[in-house]
Amino acid sequence: MFDVEKLAILTAEYCLPVTEGKKIGIIAHAVATPLIQQLFKQIILRGGHPIPRITADGLGELLFSYGNEKQITFVSPFEKFFVEKIDGIINIHAQTNLKRFSGVAPEKIRQRTSSQKEVMELFMKHVKPGSLAIIPYPTEAFAQEAEMSLFDYQDFVTKACFLDRKNPVKEWRKLSAKQEQIVQRLNKAKRMRFVGDDTDLRLDVEGRTWMNSDGHVNMPSGEVFTGPIEDSAQGQIRFTYPGIYMGREIEDITLTFKDGEVKQAKAAKGEKLLKELLKVDAGAKRIGEIALGTNKGITRFTKNMLFDEKMGHCIHLALGRSIALTGGKNQSTIHWDILKDMKNGKVYADDELIYKDGEFTI
Repeated sequence: MFDVEKLAILTAEYCLPVTEGKKIGIIAHAVATPLIQQLFKQIILRGGHPIPRITADGLGELLFSYGNEKQITFVSPFEKFFVEKIDGIINIHAQTNLKRFSGVAPEKIRQRTSSQKEVMELFMKHVKPGSLAIIPYPTEAFAQEAEMSLFDYQDFVTKACFLDRKNPVKEWRKLSAKQEQIVQRLNKAKRMRFVGDDTDLRLDVEGRTWMNSDGHVNMPSGEVFTGPIEDSAQGQIRFTYPGIYMGREIEDITLTFKDGEVKQAKAAKGEKLLKELLKVDAGAKRIGEIALGTNKGITRFTKNMLFDEKMGHCIHLALGRSIALTGGKNQSTIHWDILKDMKNGKVYADDELIYKDGEFTI
């Protein structure tokens, strides 16, 4: 069985350390009640103030089905207040129906996404160690999407988060030290080149900071990432895995960049949604993040980016908003990660081969 108490302890001790007096928001779906309760307990035990914000099935679907444009684009003042005043946010990744927005017109999704810019900007200020933790809760919906039984999926999540180890915190600190060596080399790089199947993409990263993502913001984690120079992307990338946005799959995506912007976008399935997302705002056409996964414990694609983007043989990029800690300046309402297998790929830093066929060479 999935050990919710062990995950709650890892979260409050390591992912987002809770100290006395700290106001901790818990954002979650009601399906994750066992984990919500354990987090509430651990925050109390450490002298913090747990502030749950719980949602339930069907609310988003009802908004898109019956709401007019004014209602769909409404920005809740309570949402803004919550995100602005809270000290830290624990966001539990849990859903009961991953296809709930499949019938929603792409235009409505764009309207809703664009309208929440101010809330998203406030939320993004929390994307740093000690202020945000995104953690998983295995549900039937995630298990079905991954084509696994719930018990097998619970085991998958347990191993991905190192909860099967005697001391998970110690294991995450080991991974952090290994990634730090990679980050130190990449922080000296001026230019990056990614070469693979139907892919040859060049980016400038001089002056930007590569981050060691070691479980303090995302759990599980295992990646190094940065925000490239906004107008530097040149070339093409074809993604191995489908891009997933609000439960909608966009398959076989190929993007062509010139001077940092997407100039051509193709997809075998979901191309209309892809092009609507690129029109959300000016920043949606630019790369906000480029990353290389390092977590060898995540070995299969599950259609859950919290896990998939960390796979040790993959890279991913995010269209849209940069992570401020990297020095990236791209502004957008979206931050959409898309994944590429690099088992037959190469990555160069200033013409030095640093990564080949899914493995770092440095």
